[in-house]
Amino acid sequence: MMDIDTAKVRREGLRWLILLALDKSRPFDLNESVVLHTAHAVYPDATLLEIRRELDYLADRKLVELRKDPAGPWWGNLTRDGTDIAEYTVDCAPGIARPAKYW
Repeated sequence: MMDIDTAKVRREGLRWLILLALDKSRPFDLNESVVLHTAHAVYPDATLLEIRRELDYLADRKLVELRKDPAGPWWGNLTRDGTDIAEYTVDCAPGIARPAKYW
């Protein structure tokens, strides 16, 4: 029987949702609370810590630029590479659960 790593599936799914949310907000930065509310549509128990962790991951891969306000909230915006991933113009490396292009 095949074991499914549900934590990995969730992480990678959240990363894709974050990229989509940031893509739809372009050219404006998106606040982490909006990203969290978007994630709640698929993962009702998603937390702000999870969102921040995945935003950091995407920033480390140079797909997202983050602005971490000293007062607390984070803001994100896609980089050129992040936009290309969201628009299916380049291949997506492992770590992001981008669905296969069907059109």
